[in-house]
Amino acid sequence: MNAATASASSISMYTTHMRSALLAPILLAAACAPLAPCPCPPPPVKPAPETAVYLQYAFDALPGWPSAGLERSLRAFLAGCPRPGPLARACDAAAAVPPGDEAAARQFFEASFVPYALVSSDGPDSGLITGYYEPIIEGSRTQSSEYRYPIFGVPEDLVTVELAATNPDLRGLRLRGRIDGRRLVPYLSRGEIEARGVPAQVIAWTGDPVGLFFLQVQGSGQVRLDSGERIRIGFADQNGHPYRSLGRYLLDRGELPLEQTSMQGIKTWAAANPAKLQEALNSNPSYIFFRELPTTDGPPGALGVALTPEYSLAVDRRFVPLGSPVYLATTYPLSEDRLERMMAAQDTGGAIRGAVRADFYWGTGAEAGALAGSMRQQGRMWLMWPRGEPLPRSD
Repeated sequence: MNAATASASSISMYTTHMRSALLAPILLAAACAPLAPCPCPPPPVKPAPETAVYLQYAFDALPGWPSAGLERSLRAFLAGCPRPGPLARACDAAAAVPPGDEAAARQFFEASFVPYALVSSDGPDSGLITGYYEPIIEGSRTQSSEYRYPIFGVPEDLVTVELAATNPDLRGLRLRGRIDGRRLVPYLSRGEIEARGVPAQVIAWTGDPVGLFFLQVQGSGQVRLDSGERIRIGFADQNGHPYRSLGRYLLDRGELPLEQTSMQGIKTWAAANPAKLQEALNSNPSYIFFRELPTTDGPPGALGVALTPEYSLAVDRRFVPLGSPVYLATTYPLSEDRLERMMAAQDTGGAIRGAVRADFYWGTGAEAGALAGSMRQQGRMWLMWPRGEPLPRSD
């Protein structure tokens, strides 16, 4: 999983008696002078925040709808039930559909929902569809010369401030930092954490710094211990610094061409350039801290339920309520083959921002990682919203 980021800063302002004394005659002279038109350009107009436009569709108008398989989609939706509010009746109806009955699954979706095309107020009715997965990295509970890179839990000195507590207009925004004397200062960046460490529990150790980096990008994963045991870890917190793309860093410096900035291309570059690796990793100051999770059938998403490979979708919850079915029309990674499927909106991510923006969950392991790492497609999305319910607020 991915997380939204914020950073803390402090601003100090000061004046002096001397400055006031010097300014007084200047201000007096300015008050007596005739006013002249200001040559300065007007301040830029702040763009309005993005909203979603919901355009009603007929099911038959959805690309690939007549041949879409829907029974597995229904099971993915049902995994996120029961849901209170507008989705409650749909959850009850889904629970009554017999397993394996494709005709009944189709009837359920068509009877329970109305399709609404998601269109951004900025104009586009299509957007970027990327992929993510649950990585597996090798590790140990014990530090050694082979396993020397820590997988940290949440640091004891990490402070989180919910801004909505002081201003309701800042709902969903938070600051993260640490106390330095009587000040709240930004928390350590990735480079500082790598160099100094943090006062936190080490969940496990790994010998693969690149694998750990991508595990942080994904937000959850598994560690295959040298004892043979596997543990699942998930996002617990973040250091408050913004996410920066490692692929963009390597592209901008001429280290990789655009077509090789996939996860696989970056791993190949890292193996060939060990002396440059740490500097490249530090170009992303964001750092994820983990918690150990109970063993389940899959990693939990933002909805709190195990994700379903190839049927769970990470969305921007400002425009798509979690738990909702979403019909997706895109293409497979590195292909023109059509991928048209009813998905379940069960996760979010820090980079998933926009009305027509989604992250497709491919599953666990190397094969899923290859698909996720190369997925960067254009696609369209339709929100399935319960019949008779008012449309969600788009904010």
